[in-house]
Amino acid sequence: MIGILKKLLGGSSVNYAELVENGAQIIDVRSPQEFAGGHVRGSKNIPLNALQGQLSKIKKDKPVITCCASGMRSASAKGILKSNGFTEVYNGGGWMSLNNKLN
Repeated sequence: MIGILKKLLGGSSVNYAELVENGAQIIDVRSPQEFAGGHVRGSKNIPLNALQGQLSKIKKDKPVITCCASGMRSASAKGILKSNGFTEVYNGGGWMSLNNKLN
C-alpha cells in the first residue's frame, strides 16, 4: 500500500535533478495565486483546470514533471498528459518537496 501511494504521489526513486539537467519541463498545476506565492524556479504555471486546453505549451519530446501543493493535482495532471500522448511524465508531488529534491 505504501509503495502504491509513493508511486501515485511521486516516489523518491526518480532523480528529479538529473531529469531537469537533461531538459525536463516542470509544470505547476496550481492556481495562479498559489503559484505567485512560491514555485520551483523555471517551472511553468498551467492550472489543472486549464491543462487540457494548453497542451500545446508543453513539448512532447522532453520529459515532464508535474507538481502542485500536495501531489494530488499533479497526479491528475500526469494522467491527462499520458492520455494525450506524453510518454515521459513524472509526478513530482508537492512543489516544496520537489524544490528540495532539485537543490
